[in-house]
Amino acid sequence: MASEAEKMAAGEWYCCLDAELDALRVKTRRAVHQHNTMPPDERGMMAPALRALFREVADSAFIEAPFHCSYGINLSLGERVYLNAGCTILDSGRVSIGNRSMLGPGVQIYCADHHRDAELRSQGIEIARPVTIGRDVWIGGGAIILAGVTIGDGAIVGAGSVVTRDVAAGATVVGNPARPVRRD
Repeated sequence: MASEAEKMAAGEWYCCLDAELDALRVKTRRAVHQHNTMPPDERGMMAPALRALFREVADSAFIEAPFHCSYGINLSLGERVYLNAGCTILDSGRVSIGNRSMLGPGVQIYCADHHRDAELRSQGIEIARPVTIGRDVWIGGGAIILAGVTIGDGAIVGAGSVVTRDVAAGATVVGNPARPVRRD
C-alpha cells in the first residue's frame, strides 16, 4: 500500500490531510521562515535551509523574500533563475523553472488540483500536476500558473494573467484566462 506522499509523487489521488505530509510542510515552513527573516547580507541568494530542501537548485538562482512554498522537495531552479518578492509555489507536484527565467513579484504557481466531488474534497483528496517553465521565460507580476501547465522557452506571460493551459515557446499570453497576443 503506497503512502500518501508516494501517491502524491506518482501523480495519483492522495489525501493531503496526512501526518507524513504535514511533517514535510512543517519542515518547509521552518526553512521558508529562515529565508524570509534572515538579513539579506546573511541570506545571500537564498537561505541555506531552503536551498537544502529543493530537488535541484543552481548556485546562481536567486529568491527574494518573502517567498513561500509547500514542500520545496519538488522544486528545480536552473541557472540565473530569479523569483521576485512575494512568489508562492505550491509544489505538491514537480515544478521546474529553466535557466534565466524570471518571475515577477507575487507570481503564484499551483500544482494541487482538488477533487470535484465535494465529499472527497472535504476529506482532503487532491491530485498533484506538474508545472514546467522553460528557459528564458518572463512571467509578469501577479500572474497565476495553474496545475499541469507547461510554458515553453522564451515565452512571456503578462502581469496579472491566469495561465490555464500550455503556452507555446516564444508566445506572449495575457489575460484571464491567458490567451496569445495577436501580432497583426
